[in-house]
Amino acid sequence: MDVDEAFLSIGEFGRCQKRLTVFLVLLQVYVACQSMLIVIVGAIPEYHVDIADAADKDIIQHVRFADNFTSIVSEWHLIQHEAYKVNLASSLLFAGLLIGNILFGPLSDKVGRRPIYLTGLFFDVVFGYLTALAPSYEVFAVSRFFVGIMNGGMSLVAFVLTQEYVGKSYWALTGSLTNLTFAVGIAVYALLGFYIRNWRILAFVANSPGVLFFLLSFLLPESPRWLYSRGYTAEAEAVLHRIACGNGKEIPSIKLKECNATPGTAGSARSVFDLVRYGVLLWRTVILMYIWYVCSLVYYGLTLNAGELKGNLYVNVALYGLVEVPAFPLCLFFIEKSWLAFYVSSAVLALLGKLSVSAAFNVVYIYTSELYPTVVRNAGLGVCAMACRFGGILAPFVPSMKSLNPSMPFLAFGISGISAGILSLLLPETLNKPIAECIEDLQSPAYQLLNK
Repeated sequence: MDVDEAFLSIGEFGRCQKRLTVFLVLLQVYVACQSMLIVIVGAIPEYHVDIADAADKDIIQHVRFADNFTSIVSEWHLIQHEAYKVNLASSLLFAGLLIGNILFGPLSDKVGRRPIYLTGLFFDVVFGYLTALAPSYEVFAVSRFFVGIMNGGMSLVAFVLTQEYVGKSYWALTGSLTNLTFAVGIAVYALLGFYIRNWRILAFVANSPGVLFFLLSFLLPESPRWLYSRGYTAEAEAVLHRIACGNGKEIPSIKLKECNATPGTAGSARSVFDLVRYGVLLWRTVILMYIWYVCSLVYYGLTLNAGELKGNLYVNVALYGLVEVPAFPLCLFFIEKSWLAFYVSSAVLALLGKLSVSAAFNVVYIYTSELYPTVVRNAGLGVCAMACRFGGILAPFVPSMKSLNPSMPFLAFGISGISAGILSLLLPETLNKPIAECIEDLQSPAYQLLNK
């Protein structure tokens, strides 16, 4: 039997997989707190300057901040000509996320999901504490860069692990739960910020759950799909047997058919360069990178174009996450429909605005996972996530196009979405199709290939 058949026999989403899924899904609360940290710790408290014409070098002596909360702005006086440093710290985090996405994917495909995940989580926690204890802005900014690398890479590997612990028919559910919990994690972080008004304590508390997650992560098994794709058939069988026992299944033995790979060689022969070496993977990657870019561009662009929210800071942050929650039940319904497997700008969802973009983001994670073979799945996700970060970087500039014409930003978003939707038609349907383990599997008639 192959891995998909093995999951059918031991239970595609039994008790053991549910526990593993819950653990990795809850990890997204920690990931969200780290990703959104700068929103509150970089907020600008109300302040006034005692002397209106004070020189820049004397501003520190004459500025008075309100005492309702502290932030890096109030501690290091990041106002006026120093205000750019808050955005710089945020940009450094996104730069780190970009590097982590592209770096951790190929590493986890080569070395293994579990060791790369554990390494990333460990250093994520370390640099998270360095953020909270930073003695200067420079140390804070550097720590955010390295948090971005570890957080982006680790969370990507965790997402793939969540998918590879369960049967393929449950990938939509586990993928949606992962993204849903991230949105809820934003609201949790806002709640923490409401009660903890000192930015250092807030950063320390928000980072501390990572210690518990790291210790419990040693109980996680390696991905059976990754083991099988690397040729470690016996080890994959052992993990599947462990899952079967956890599910309460009494199965004497699980015999997997021999994979095309030989132990220890298949993974070392596969790298991110395989995404351009094979024609079918090259075209899938090019199209998916553009789709990920558009998702990010439209998502962040619509948010920024709506203008800065007024009112309570903590309520606004919470709503920023919770507004995405309704998107995920929609995804679970539409993703199982063969007539709407994946369209960035579907007519059904177009009128739902940001809600539909959140849904598209959720679907693209799951769909991309299904399109890449196990041996290069993380590498493919990493490259696509890298393209996503470029969309986030460019998004703030799109709303400024309204100076040319008020409709220009929406025209740009519309053209981008429609073009990505049209390109998605060139990608194969994955509903009820088997998951490829090796690149050689793509040559099988059972897999629907991209028409070139």
